[in-house]
Amino acid sequence: MKDSIHKFFQIGTIQWMSHPPDKYNLLDSLKTIACDDFFDAIEITQIKDNDIREKAKKILEQSHLKVCYGAQPRLLSTGLNPNDTNEEGRKKAEATLLEAVDEAEYLGAKGIAFLAGKWEEETKSLAYSQLLKTTKAVCDYAAKKNMQVNLEVFDFDMDKAALIGPAPYAAQFAADMRMVCNNFGLLVDLSHFPTTYETSRFVIQTLRPFITHLHIGNAVVKPGCTAYGDMHPRFGFPESANDTMELLDFFKVLKEEGFFNKENPYVLSMEVKPWGDEDGDIILANTKRVINRAWALLED
Repeated sequence: MKDSIHKFFQIGTIQWMSHPPDKYNLLDSLKTIACDDFFDAIEITQIKDNDIREKAKKILEQSHLKVCYGAQPRLLSTGLNPNDTNEEGRKKAEATLLEAVDEAEYLGAKGIAFLAGKWEEETKSLAYSQLLKTTKAVCDYAAKKNMQVNLEVFDFDMDKAALIGPAPYAAQFAADMRMVCNNFGLLVDLSHFPTTYETSRFVIQTLRPFITHLHIGNAVVKPGCTAYGDMHPRFGFPESANDTMELLDFFKVLKEEGFFNKENPYVLSMEVKPWGDEDGDIILANTKRVINRAWALLED
């Protein structure tokens, strides 16, 4: 493409993936990303320390980055399940998502993203109803603040084993939600397509009316191989599913399906993390190179 990718997308990164919290200081990470003008957006998550949260807010306010908030770690780190068939458990998950909306607002985000919880075949219908209940409550609360709620589509039987789930089921859920909430959408991630046995074309065409946010990344889906599952290794990782050509295909489908929107660009964030003793900043540079190459190969 002759035009810059930044004309059509707000390029972001998931902060806690790029710089895992066990290895990187949050404020240093935020400053590194804020000082890199490749990025138009940043995705952050829960900050438990009040003083650090206030300092993070100041960095974000100075940066002119679009701030997005991921509530996924609030669920994954605690085991809380928004489609819990136990009502008490469901309410706990709902409560942390409502708290996430408040924290997101404080940090300057205009919405939150989350994921469905694990499910079992015999209670799948009930779990679906529970997820509708939780999501509507969060959407209603967010709507009072003029904020968006995005559900990220995950694998259903490989790693996270989330209820939502393959693209057709995600489409059904999104349609049900849009009947009652107009501030709901879906977040799709290139790195999850191999884990749901689907292609970019299938996922994007199936979910076209509901997609509001985009992620890109990689996955290893060969059993027994290093980083198997939903681990978001770097592009070019051994035995992995996605690299430059898969990202190029993703861009082609997005272009064909009308996602190149210069007036109101979608956020497109890299969700790639260092594996083992790899360096997060090198992995960020790796991802930028893959983006730049795939974009350069895309026909006008």
